[in-house]
Amino acid sequence: MFDGTSNTKMNGWNYFNYFTEIEEYFWKKRGAHLLVSPLDWAVMEAWQKAGVPMEAALKGIDKAFESYQRSRRGAGKPLKNLAYCTDAVLEAAEEEQEAAAGRGPKASKTSTSGAFCREKVKADFSKNVSDLKRAAEKCRPQHSQISERLKGIAEALESAGQFVDSPGTLDLEDLERRLTILDEKIQAQLTSHAPEEMMLKVRREVDGQLALYRRKMKAEQLAIVEKQYVQKRLLEEFGIPRLSLFYLS
Repeated sequence: MFDGTSNTKMNGWNYFNYFTEIEEYFWKKRGAHLLVSPLDWAVMEAWQKAGVPMEAALKGIDKAFESYQRSRRGAGKPLKNLAYCTDAVLEAAEEEQEAAAGRGPKASKTSTSGAFCREKVKADFSKNVSDLKRAAEKCRPQHSQISERLKGIAEALESAGQFVDSPGTLDLEDLERRLTILDEKIQAQLTSHAPEEMMLKVRREVDGQLALYRRKMKAEQLAIVEKQYVQKRLLEEFGIPRLSLFYLS
């Protein structure tokens, strides 16, 4: 599986719009402005975690659509899922990595100071704290352990908010590290303590969603997509927001 994380660092945090850019591009190619499915989000997150540059993802989507339209399956039928594009996207990423091997590091076009509005980050923090507290209260009768952990994470998020108010340049990279830790704590709690029936339902969903793509995707890629899908669906089940700045609303 392609893994270009070392060569595709998010210089200047240019990739904060990674998901929305790919999502909108896929909509345009598909010719329908439909909601992106949990599987689509899982696929995009798998690409991001593998270090696939956004430009390579868009090129791969183009190639996948061309291939699909030439196939029998593409006769009069729209391409519905990003998972179909995975092979083409990873190939495009490898080609871009090889082409860049002899070039020097690419200069960042976007500075961290201009990537986000401080007030927007503060508003997002406030909303996520409220959503976490609401989710904690909602699940308290049946899932008291999860509820208590969510309350603690909401308090930690409130404390992290002080860094947004601190004078000087906003250190988005350090802030993202803090949010990633909290996201990981939430996922650990849900994976460990979500009801068995809920986990079974989500696992059945992901198996059904990926049934058509298992032959096209490598085992490592499938494992990442499955994990991301399960994580996203558990968050949806409990009404919990993603805290990472990648999901800034």
